[in-house]
Amino acid sequence: MVVREMNLKDYLVEKVLLLSALVSIIVIGLIFIFLTREGIPTIWEVSFTNFWGSTWQAQSLEPKYGVLPLLSASFLVTVGAIVLALPVSIAFAIYLSELADPRMRNILKPLMELLTGIPSVVYGLLALTAVADLTHTVFRTTFRLNALNAAIILAVMIIPTISSISEDALRAIPLEFRKAALALGATEWQAVSKVTVPAAFPGIAVAIMLGVGRALGETMAVLMAAGNAPILTFDILSAVQTMTATIAIEMGEVPFGTVHYHALFAIGILLFIITFIINLIAEIAMQRMRRYYR
Repeated sequence: MVVREMNLKDYLVEKVLLLSALVSIIVIGLIFIFLTREGIPTIWEVSFTNFWGSTWQAQSLEPKYGVLPLLSASFLVTVGAIVLALPVSIAFAIYLSELADPRMRNILKPLMELLTGIPSVVYGLLALTAVADLTHTVFRTTFRLNALNAAIILAVMIIPTISSISEDALRAIPLEFRKAALALGATEWQAVSKVTVPAAFPGIAVAIMLGVGRALGETMAVLMAAGNAPILTFDILSAVQTMTATIAIEMGEVPFGTVHYHALFAIGILLFIITFIINLIAEIAMQRMRRYYR
């Protein structure tokens, strides 16, 4: 009787989990269908070639809806944030998992995770004042608000995410791996850098991809920090306007059903596809790394 009840519970849990997964897939599919329905008219209203143009001037007498300035801005800010955040995040994760004593870890990790709960508008205010003054003073920038300013504040925002997940991945590696490396004559740093970190790489890769997704999808902080100038540039000291900031700024005032309206949804489709590709690459990389370390 007890066995039957346990089997029934396992069956119900399995079906609930399956239903949850199916609901998630259906919701994502419906979102993509909605975006496609609203954004696909851009192909014949603007033309596919013009949509990939180098000028975004939605408010001019002759509007142009070229997405390249917005795409380059998102790329510039996201890559800059990852370059700044990754060394700090991995170093902090290694310290927490390998070097910090339990008391210090129990203090630092909750404090770090608390940073993820701070609203993005607060980070935006910080970027608008202190960070902007700092970058302008140090680099003598023409634009007080620029891509570097946005990249710095995004790096601060994603460091807790990357650090926390990377630390969990490092602590999941069996202690025997470290002991074996030390027994073979490796130093503590060699054991960490040559054994623990490579073994935890799939988890660290997940952390990095989540950081990339957070940086790419962030809106408010970037809107307040980057200067909002839709310029096609790869100069990190220039004012830029990302795809998410463009949607946030212009969607509230655009008339329903216009060319401009459909172009903004086309940007949403582009963001959706980029995020999907990033997650797909991460999943493929993780599967290969798991096979490699087995």
